[in-house]
Amino acid sequence: MRRFSHFAVGVEQGSEILFSAFEDGSEMWTGAGARELRHPVRFQGQYESAPTVHVGLSMWDIDMGSNQRVDIAADNIAASGFTIVFRTWGDTRVARVRADWLAIGPAAYDEDWED
Repeated sequence: MRRFSHFAVGVEQGSEILFSAFEDGSEMWTGAGARELRHPVRFQGQYESAPTVHVGLSMWDIDMGSNQRVDIAADNIAASGFTIVFRTWGDTRVARVRADWLAIGPAAYDEDWED
């Protein structure tokens, strides 16, 4: 469990279209090659320290003729943003992906003094 002590709690959410691969025949759709995508996200505000971030798939368009293998995670989480990492492997063919995210962390009060 994470406790925020005297800080206000900041909550921010977003939705990111990670790619649309079937239009240009990229590696995600062809089912071959290195298939990891890293998508940077910047928070609108600044947290006091790195928040807790949850990432999930909100839309996926995957070929039904192969196994559906997907890994999605938040990486490099900092007070100013993070990176969404999407991976697939084997013969999985992914046409499109959208990820939704939620960040919860310590934020300053408007009345706080700055050093």
